Amino acid sequence: MTIELEPTASPTTMPQAAAREADASRAPTADAWKHRHVLDVDDFSTDEIELAMRTTAEMKEILARPIAKVPTLRGRSVTILFYEASTRTRVSFEVAAKNLSADVVNIAAQSSSVSKGESLIDTVRTIEALGADMIVMRHAVSGAPYLAAEHFSGNVLNGGDGWHAHPTQALLDLFTMRERLPGGSVRGRKVVILGDILHSRVARSNIWALTRSGADLWLCGPATLLRGFERWAGATMPGSARFTVASSIDDALADADVVMALRIQKERQAGGLLPSLREYTARFALTRARLARAKPDALVMHPGPMNEGVEIMPDVATGRQSVITDQVTNGVAVRMALLFLVSGVPLVE
Repeated sequence: MTIELEPTASPTTMPQAAAREADASRAPTADAWKHRHVLDVDDFSTDEIELAMRTTAEMKEILARPIAKVPTLRGRSVTILFYEASTRTRVSFEVAAKNLSADVVNIAAQSSSVSKGESLIDTVRTIEALGADMIVMRHAVSGAPYLAAEHFSGNVLNGGDGWHAHPTQALLDLFTMRERLPGGSVRGRKVVILGDILHSRVARSNIWALTRSGADLWLCGPATLLRGFERWAGATMPGSARFTVASSIDDALADADVVMALRIQKERQAGGLLPSLREYTARFALTRARLARAKPDALVMHPGPMNEGVEIMPDVATGRQSVITDQVTNGVAVRMALLFLVSGVPLVE
């Protein structure tokens, strides 16, 4: 059947359905989707973001069934090509593709011909010659998925590239906020992203997804990990994302609706940007005392993996306000939605 975009009348999904309806001035149809690839969300229209959210809700309904599988991508081949280690993104993409009945091939760069010096372009051409219809890629170099998309006739989905982008994470974060916030919308809500902003592809993609959805976005961390974002925040060119940059954690967390802590990316750190992890934890870790400055029911989020006891305290990560496990669960639904949307095929039962 063709995917149903209107909210269902199920009692268990009515609040979420009403929230999704409230966040859109009009319901986009499948014609709103214009993307062959998912490389970032900076070129997503408001309608495309809304369509991704609505499609994700449909996929969550499929996941709630006793058998969470549909034959939509039967006969399609999805290759997962990761040049960096991953658990959540890689596994959730694999689960998502299998739930849509696609054939899935996993390639780890360290055990492929990449270790013998094969170039990215040659790898992509080889994967295509072997019958791949879609490639899900993670790469340490910013822009690598864009290069792959130029040389691949199918669909490329970015699972994270360097410091640049992580579009599926941003969309699952947005979906989780809309699902859990009263009223089901981020419009006008104060959302704080706290931590290592400089090295975070998650933060960069969230800037686009959240500001385009109307959130009051704040970025907070040590000044050395905010370099360049002040200029971006103050930009006035058409289409630029507007947000607030602050090094004062007290100002940032005051009356926040959502607080997302980011991992200190030790593998990307260089040049002595922090005196020490101990210093960072003392000044910027998300603790219960600091979270108390936010609204009483503020959501606590983290894209993972977490350094518990460094950027977030264990009791906060597992506390009543935490929706971190919801993010992981929603990752499967979001990635099912995006695989479906780029495929261009109707959803079949």
